[in-house]
Amino acid sequence: MRKTVLVTGSSRGIGKAIAVKFAKEGYDVIINCAHSEEALLLTKQEIESYQVSCMAFLGDVGNFEVVEELFCQIKTRYGGLDVLINNAGIAYIGLFTDMTPEDWHRVITTNLTSVYNCSSLAIPVMVQKKSGKIINISSVWGNVGASCEVAYSASKGGMNSFTRALAKELAPSNIQVNAIACGAIDTEMNHCLADEDLMSLIDEIPANRLGSAEEVADLAYQLAYKNDYLTGQVISLDGGWI
Repeated sequence: MRKTVLVTGSSRGIGKAIAVKFAKEGYDVIINCAHSEEALLLTKQEIESYQVSCMAFLGDVGNFEVVEELFCQIKTRYGGLDVLINNAGIAYIGLFTDMTPEDWHRVITTNLTSVYNCSSLAIPVMVQKKSGKIINISSVWGNVGASCEVAYSASKGGMNSFTRALAKELAPSNIQVNAIACGAIDTEMNHCLADEDLMSLIDEIPANRLGSAEEVADLAYQLAYKNDYLTGQVISLDGGWI
């Protein structure tokens, strides 16, 4: 039987690249996003071209009741889950003093509460099987913080601590929990930068380029497929930037 993977926030960018990578490797894939149904369905078509099953679920994984419905459908269709990739996330760039409570809540709920929601429902199935992988897509700003991205940095820092702590709880059940702290990756999130700002950013990176979503996907697959002794790690993928 094929293994199954859930990738949240997977209609585009890093999440889509991860979902496609797992499809190429023969996994049945569950994809999700909160709003972009058209993009989600296009991603579903691409995944199915690799002769695997794909379930597309439109819903906000920051909402626990929505995630309960998602996992109910996963259980009905696939019986369980082998790999969980917590990728759903949004950015907020601006002065902290200009941030409203609603802005703060939206970032923390989307980026961090969603990790709790999905993990809490995936873990019982994994514990029962004594097998599973949870991979959290984080950011270097979760390690060092970024000016004008306080909420985003806080959410990713929380994700990193969540990863380290949960890994210790789940290691006896042969479930590994790791995170990828992404640096500057060439996705739509960085397309808002002016050419001059983008070049300045690249000049700061020893590798002298942005990373690709496919490179994140390759690392996520390696974490899911190899080395059951590796757990509780936050692995920076940043070209030597930070």
